[in-house]
Amino acid sequence: METYIHSKPKAAYFCMEFGLDESFPIYSGGLGILAGDLLKSAHDLNLPMVGVGILWDEGYTNQFIDSNLNPYDCAQEYSRDHLVDTGITVNVWIKGEEVTCKVWKTEKFGNVPLYLLDTNIPGSNHGWITRQLYYGDGEERVAAEMILGIGGVKALRALGINADIYHLNEGHAAFGGFELIREKLKRGLTFHQAWEEARQQIVFTTHTPVMAGNEEHSHGLLRTMGAYNGLEYDQVVQIGGDPFNMTIAGLRLSYIANGVSQLHGMTARSMWRGNEGTAPIIAITNGIHSGTWQHPQISHYYSTQGNLWRPHMTAKRQLIKYINDKNGVKFDADNLLIGFARRAAAYKRNGLLFYQPEIIEPLLKERVIQLVYSGKAHPLDDVGKQAIRNLMQIVNRYPESVVFLENYNMEIGKLMTSGCDIWLNTPQRPLEASGTSGMKAAINGVLNLSILDGWWPEGCIHGENGWQVCGGYEGPEQTKIDAASLYDVLLNQVIPTYYENRKKWVEMMRASIDMALHRFTTNRMLTEYYNLLYQPSSTLREIKRQIIDAEDFKEFETTQPIII
Repeated sequence: METYIHSKPKAAYFCMEFGLDESFPIYSGGLGILAGDLLKSAHDLNLPMVGVGILWDEGYTNQFIDSNLNPYDCAQEYSRDHLVDTGITVNVWIKGEEVTCKVWKTEKFGNVPLYLLDTNIPGSNHGWITRQLYYGDGEERVAAEMILGIGGVKALRALGINADIYHLNEGHAAFGGFELIREKLKRGLTFHQAWEEARQQIVFTTHTPVMAGNEEHSHGLLRTMGAYNGLEYDQVVQIGGDPFNMTIAGLRLSYIANGVSQLHGMTARSMWRGNEGTAPIIAITNGIHSGTWQHPQISHYYSTQGNLWRPHMTAKRQLIKYINDKNGVKFDADNLLIGFARRAAAYKRNGLLFYQPEIIEPLLKERVIQLVYSGKAHPLDDVGKQAIRNLMQIVNRYPESVVFLENYNMEIGKLMTSGCDIWLNTPQRPLEASGTSGMKAAINGVLNLSILDGWWPEGCIHGENGWQVCGGYEGPEQTKIDAASLYDVLLNQVIPTYYENRKKWVEMMRASIDMALHRFTTNRMLTEYYNLLYQPSSTLREIKRQIIDAEDFKEFETTQPIII
């Protein structure tokens, strides 16, 4: 796809996590992988961007299953050989103490510079702040968000990096807006003048319609931690409300924002519409870095018009070997292999395929289908861990045809999204904002079998490049209706095509790759970021008008390249 970029303002991309490589585990899942992929595409396209994040001492978590089927967590150790000491330190006042942050840099993974703040330095008693990604939800979380936002802006100043645009990826970085306002107040501006001037430099991405993912903090906690950063209570309330909502703050601190798929854009506008003073929310669908996620042999055979079945079977056997090495289960390479890998969360419904066991059980006993699952729950998420326990009970019932791969990471993700035949996705619509794992599968010719949620409504041509489950029903009987549709498509379309019509299956594989490469890469996504988000706010009046004038917001589309 040809890249059109109107101009190239220098962007600083703030994110709590970055997934650049499995050897550098400072990510938990999709948000971090997206951020890492974006920095790689910025490097590929030679765009002026830097990343700003945190160097997590223990990473996220290693998560394994004990003999009682319970997930348990332990610290991750990793090499820091690729990190460069910038020689820069910055200070952030947290809970009445001056916290010193060391600034590291890495460019090892084919990415633009990523600057990482670290409080775990000799002689400091503040290492707890950057010990573990997403640890706690009180003082630890706010302290980390202050380091990311306030410390991140200070780090850019100390490094001599003058960003034109501060891209706050999720609400975690909202305190960066406070630091920009504080700087402008020092020049003698009024609060509202400083706020408005800061807004002209900030854009914001919201990633989830799940309310639990849109953090709120009490003002008592913010005061205790020093998060006001020199602002007054009434000023902070104007930005984020009381209690203080990090997403609303991000929307009020920015001049434009985006959701991460066309459907999520509409959902986000509906969610936040009643909050006065928030930025207009457009939709820029997420993407993936093809060089990271497309299997080399599949890429070669696709580009040379070769038979895709051959490299697919190579990737499938690699996955099957990994399963055998790790779990001692020997899958049959000729039998249909279905993959499901997600963060363990209730709305993702990892057990929907077993809604009616009497339907699925014969298929598993006869090994007509084989299932490979993977995923992690947040260390403090008991509901997510229970979802894994439930899944492990299913694994125990069908030990020859269902496996669960422990400690999901980028390595397992690459094996699964290139080696499965089918990629299953069964979220409760409309709670899947995007779902980039399906894009990674699609770019390898692994056919999606998915609820019409997140990105899939934009990519799916049913029966040509994958299959849809249900027609987008949202209501009290959604699970029952979705399960019925899933069984119908699996039994009457997917299984017959796989076993009886190899020619059509391979044609669908090529159509899947065509779709993913042309529409769902971070190259396309980043191009839209520069064309739609990063331009001076005065050029966005027409975009804002379209959003405001569209009665149900369905008129505004950004799936095609837009030149401003």
